[in-house]
Amino acid sequence: MTTIRVANLNAYKLSRAARGTSHWDARVAAIREVSPDILALQEVVVDGHTTPRAAWDGEAATVIQDLAQACGLTADIGESVAYPHRTAMAANAHRAWWTALLWNPETVRLIPGSYRPHGAPDFWHGCTVARFDIGAKEPLAVASYHGDPFRPAFRYHEAIRLKGAFRASKAAGGVQRAIIMGDFNSISAAEATEGRRSLRFYDAEPYADLVDHDDLEYQVKRVVEGEAPLADREPTKVLLRRGFFVDAAAHLGAPWQPTVGHWEDGRGDPDPWGLRRIDLGLASRPVAPALTAYGAHHSAAARKASDHVPIWMDVNPSAIL
Repeated sequence: MTTIRVANLNAYKLSRAARGTSHWDARVAAIREVSPDILALQEVVVDGHTTPRAAWDGEAATVIQDLAQACGLTADIGESVAYPHRTAMAANAHRAWWTALLWNPETVRLIPGSYRPHGAPDFWHGCTVARFDIGAKEPLAVASYHGDPFRPAFRYHEAIRLKGAFRASKAAGGVQRAIIMGDFNSISAAEATEGRRSLRFYDAEPYADLVDHDDLEYQVKRVVEGEAPLADREPTKVLLRRGFFVDAAAHLGAPWQPTVGHWEDGRGDPDPWGLRRIDLGLASRPVAPALTAYGAHHSAAARKASDHVPIWMDVNPSAIL
């Protein structure tokens, strides 16, 4: 059985200045360790205060292409009038932050004309989408998504937009063959099951004892004095409803692993929330039966590279419905 690995990395403010540093090397090493066929990337940044607006896209594209080359991957969509920077990336037009898709051209093939950059007003960060020939009956759509960090209600609307992007006709099963990888900035609504019984949320409540914090509103549905704050699970709830998508980790019953919280305060941006899982891999209804493995990569390089560790899922192309 030949499998395809789809992975994700929030690369922690990856910029031109990172090239040649030990943190750049750590990112490259971590990606090479995971060895993805398709990689969703978030947090490529440009200094919008010192870089002219007209140069933002070009600088971001150069960073993404340099990283791809260092990892034995590509992000090249070919030359076109519409996309002169030749790179599978997306940004909100008002912010100098990008998501991107990288892939191994020896194992998968970008479907020409399938790249779509989704930005404002639908997404706080850009969402990069493209389709790939992975050896399945039909191409696989992959999205690199980065959720709004500040507004739970907006994350919900981003999820509705994502769901709409992958709808299909009822005759085709209602949903496209698709995978969404990303930093969701929220906790999954996936449930741990035994047989057909739902036992509990796959991710335990991470914020219940953290009521004395100014930023709590960004993480939970609503702060109510005297009540334990509950994690915002609404974005994935809408995506997971009726199995439209499945959370790969919970679907496969993989051992729970955090994706953030391993950086102590002062190492990068302070993370007061502890170990939790906000980087998710979702597979649509036709792809769910093809999932064979899932993991979060906690090597020394991965833990140095970013405040998020890479996650990955393996897919058997022949089992996609």
